[in-house]
Amino acid sequence: MNPLIHSLHPYPFQKLAELIEGLTPNPDKPLIKLTIGEPQHEAPAIVLETLANSLGGVSKYPSTKGELPLREAISKWAMKRFNLDSLNPDTEVLPVTGTREALFAITQTLVGEKEQPLVVSPNPFYQIYEGAGILAGADLHFLPCGSETNYKVDYQQVSDETWQRCEVLFVCSPNNPSGSITTLEEYAYLIEKAQAFNFTIVADECYSEIYFGEQAPLGLLEACQQLGHTTYKHCLIFQSLSKRSNLPGLRSGFVAGDATILKPFLLYRTYQGCAMPIHHQDASIAAWNDEEHVIKNREIYTRKFDSVLEILSPAMPISKPEAGFYLWPELTMTDEDFCTLLYQEESVLVLPGSYLGREDNGNNPGSHHVRMALVAEESECVEAAKRIRNFLSRR
Repeated sequence: MNPLIHSLHPYPFQKLAELIEGLTPNPDKPLIKLTIGEPQHEAPAIVLETLANSLGGVSKYPSTKGELPLREAISKWAMKRFNLDSLNPDTEVLPVTGTREALFAITQTLVGEKEQPLVVSPNPFYQIYEGAGILAGADLHFLPCGSETNYKVDYQQVSDETWQRCEVLFVCSPNNPSGSITTLEEYAYLIEKAQAFNFTIVADECYSEIYFGEQAPLGLLEACQQLGHTTYKHCLIFQSLSKRSNLPGLRSGFVAGDATILKPFLLYRTYQGCAMPIHHQDASIAAWNDEEHVIKNREIYTRKFDSVLEILSPAMPISKPEAGFYLWPELTMTDEDFCTLLYQEESVLVLPGSYLGREDNGNNPGSHHVRMALVAEESECVEAAKRIRNFLSRR
């Protein structure tokens, strides 16, 4: 067995299950889970209809590269969304079976050229970044983004020695869990460093279509366009239909950007065997071609956040994120205590923030925080907020 497997950490939800094992939620109140970021709004009817009408595709082996109509639909969407002059559907777009597997796979493709390679990640983070780096044989370097920096990474503090060893830099924007957004100035700095030290910026943008107001979050390729970096060298974005279109079970997304990386990545994926089924491709085309359901989705999240924050704001320091569907409040008690007591007293389950981070120099920037995923129906989220408010009133 690969010995690196033994270096993998338990997944946050496994740790949560162990934390509450033997504890009983309040039997007088139905359990409300705000833990996993699984969209629960209705899937778009146009996508489901297309999927049902495309089932004949199961009789064909799908191409790893994806059918041209899908790549063209993705290219058209990305060019419009990010104001790009061009995005070649043949060389700069690659469909993937969800960003989770693709984020893991790209790391296996990119790591190995440098001695003592580093995978650099924000902290807290999506745990796939860490696992991908471990199994690629890289060392991990975590960049804290806690309350002291307003939940942003201070890239200026990263040494050139770290950039020299870096092969993959994960940027999550909008960020999971805080919802913060990477700015044009930050991307300009990172692109300069990537060119100077030959590493790849891997931008996980799967929350980019859930935002509040009229200003859409900046994307990495959009930053490239504005900076005149139109070859997208050293830059990749990872996008998904899971959050944008409430289709987590479709397992559909894409990678776009640097063609010199996507070519060997396609070769890797050909051996990995993760081609998207034809009927999923057809359904994905319908999803990328339709913005109406995405606009309605944002409206639902906006109402939900406004309702929940109206209840919670007087009870705890909490604010609406820039984007995404998580609340990430800082606590006066430990995150595990908050989680277990809230579970027992109010039958509401949240995720301890320390499970999403790693201790570095004696500090875990996720500690004394919890992540609340506002993915359920508004009435359920409102009820959860009222229970949290009641819980806090007794403290």
